[in-house]
Formats: sequence, C-alpha cells, structure tokens
Amino acid sequence: MNGLLAELGKKLAERWLSLLVMPGALYLAVAVSAHTLGHTHPFSLHTLTTQITQWANAPAVRTAGGQVVLLAAVLAGAAVVGLAAQALGSLAEQLHLAADWRSWPAGARHMAHRATERRRKRWEAAADIWRRHREAARAARARGTRADPAARHAARAAMTRISHESPDRPTWSGDRIHAATVRLDRDHHLDLPILWPHLWLVLPDAVRSEISAVRQSLIRATTLSAWALLYLPLAVWWWPATGITAILAVTSWRRTRAVADTYATLLEAAARVHARSLAEHLGLTTAGPLTHVSGDTLTRHLIGDTRSTPPVACNRHPPRL
Repeated sequence: MNGLLAELGKKLAERWLSLLVMPGALYLAVAVSAHTLGHTHPFSLHTLTTQITQWANAPAVRTAGGQVVLLAAVLAGAAVVGLAAQALGSLAEQLHLAADWRSWPAGARHMAHRATERRRKRWEAAADIWRRHREAARAARARGTRADPAARHAARAAMTRISHESPDRPTWSGDRIHAATVRLDRDHHLDLPILWPHLWLVLPDAVRSEISAVRQSLIRATTLSAWALLYLPLAVWWWPATGITAILAVTSWRRTRAVADTYATLLEAAARVHARSLAEHLGLTTAGPLTHVSGDTLTRHLIGDTRSTPPVACNRHPPRL
C-alpha cells in the first residue's frame, strides 16, 4: 500500500511540474525579461544579464533563507499562472468546440448563430458542387466509362474544409465532433451522447487508452489558446510578446483542428465497432450488421422507460472522457 501511494504521489508530482510549474516558470521568466528589456532594447542580452547579476548579489538573496523564500515564491507564482492557464483553457475548449453555444449569453449567442449560418451557406454551396461531380461520375459509370476523379475529390476536400456534415456549430472543430453524432444517428439510429457512457464500460482497455490520450491532447491543444492570452499583456512592456502570442494562437488553432479530427474519428469508430458488443452485454441479440432497427432498440433500451417521466432533452455535447 505504501508503495502504491508513493508511486501515485510521484506521478502527481510529475504532472504538477509538467502541466503547471514548468510552463508557469517559463512565463514568469519571459515576464521578468519583458519588464527588464522594454521596447527600446528588446533583445539586449547585456542588459538582461546585468540586471540578473544585480538581483543575485542582493543581500537578501545571498542568504540560505532568502534563497528558500525566493524558490518558494517562484514555484508558487508559477503554479498560480499554470492554474490560471488551465482555467482559461477550459473556457477556450468551450469556445473551440461550441457544443452549448445556444445557451451562451445573448450577444455571444447571436455572433455564434451568424457564424454558423455563414458556414452553413458556404457548406451548402460546396456540397452542391460535390454532388454534381458525384452525379456526373455515376452517369459515366452507367455509360461504361470512368470520369476523372480529381475534380470530385477536390470538391469533397473543399466541402470538408468547411465541415464534414451540415454545420451546426460556429467552429470547424465543434462541427467535426458533432459530425460523428450526426453520422451514427443517420446510419444506425444511435444517439452517441446516450450511448457513450454505457459503451465506455465495455470498450477494450487499448481502445479506452487511445481515446483518453487523444482527449488529453485536445485539452492541451486548447490550453495553448489560454497561454496565448496570458502572453498578450506582456506586449505592453515588450513588443516581441506579440509574436509569441501569435505563434501560440496559430499552433493552438492547428493542433485543435487536427486533434478534434482524430478524436471524432475514434469516437465514431468505437461506436460502430463495439455497439453490438454493448447490445450483447445487455442481452439484446443482434444478428448481422447493426441496422436502424437494432440501433433504435439499443437506444430505447439505454434511455429506459419514459412513460412515467417527462422526456429529457438530449444534450448533444461531445462525450467527456
């Protein structure tokens, strides 16, 4: 038992250092450098080393007690900054995924609605082009020929750059995860938010580990947006901080899109592959592939008997793992 607690404490300490202290300490170092250098000489290494040397030679810092206090202050400050980034990261994730944008405050909700409508119009125009290419390819096959697929593939790529399904959210990442819900409902009549907590219990360990790892990657990607916001105020003292902010914001945007795509793919694949296993665990025999009928049966079984209680509105948020 003592060994288990020691190992657990070690892992918690490692995560505390990697997620909070180290990024926070880097932020504090950049903040101190920004305040010291200013706009006039933003890259003056001599000015920075001279100031650090003066601080190091201060009487309070040269004593053992002063060094302990300084180290504790740096660790505490780094942890506080790291916690602030984590808190802002949760907000950034909600903005990136926009699962509940219809419940946002009126102003933000109006902006999200307009963005969603603009994305939907762009998607419908791109989808029409793709459908025309698909119909042309189908007509060519009926004639015994084969149309050049390059234009059709390009049209589909242009459509999916906007959204994989008809947009329902103001962001690409949110719609990418929402697309998994749409496809499962359309193809198998499976309600992913209802299905997922039950399916998670029967998934193999390797699948759960993979999905959990991708989910953590999504959290880290959106947290980069929070760090971008934290670095932005440093530009008041030191103009290169705007470059750091821009790099972090672009990196967060690109990583979030990439990880959201992987996460949605894994959610959809896990549901398609293992939904029958869940049905068998529940005693619902399904012969052959999963159909609309078997999907409806499984969904109704998971919802339970609603005759004595009012129906609960389905929350279309992505599964929280």
